[in-house]
Amino acid sequence: MGGIGFVIDVGLFNLLRTGAFGDDHFFQGAIGAKIVSTSVAIVFNWVGNRYWTFREHRRHDLVREFAEYAVVAIGGLLIGLLCLWVSHHLLGFTSLLADNISANVVGLALGTAFRFLLYRFWVWGHHRTGTGPRPEHVIEERVAAAALASAPLEDVTIEMDRDTAPSEATHGEQKQVDR
Repeated sequence: MGGIGFVIDVGLFNLLRTGAFGDDHFFQGAIGAKIVSTSVAIVFNWVGNRYWTFREHRRHDLVREFAEYAVVAIGGLLIGLLCLWVSHHLLGFTSLLADNISANVVGLALGTAFRFLLYRFWVWGHHRTGTGPRPEHVIEERVAAAALASAPLEDVTIEMDRDTAPSEATHGEQKQVDR
């Protein structure tokens, strides 16, 4: 979802900056164009994240979920706008290339990291689906096992996520093993 959102954000930003939707309005300027382009990408990404990336963690309270998502997304937008404002207005780099570097490289990278972490652990965190956090000893055992097996910690995280919602078949297999 992020890749398509990036294309929407950068594409719309550049279309607005070059005057594709008319000249001499707030949204042709650097800050206005970034507000519009990122807002459109935010809505697209929410739909994609809700129904694809974090589908197993979506909640029934759609309005609250979107409100939390919007708060985080606006935080990421503000990070990008700050980078753009510093470059464009404070440092005086006003070319289209400079605006793209500050807004769509530096600002987007920082904003994306901020948004992903808060989406993953707050908006669609495991605590939202009622699974609750794992006991600390289970996490320590998995990390130690991964270290001994020289496995990347990402594999441990994926395995732990898989174990959070076991299927019926897994329960049946586990019961047979326990006997």
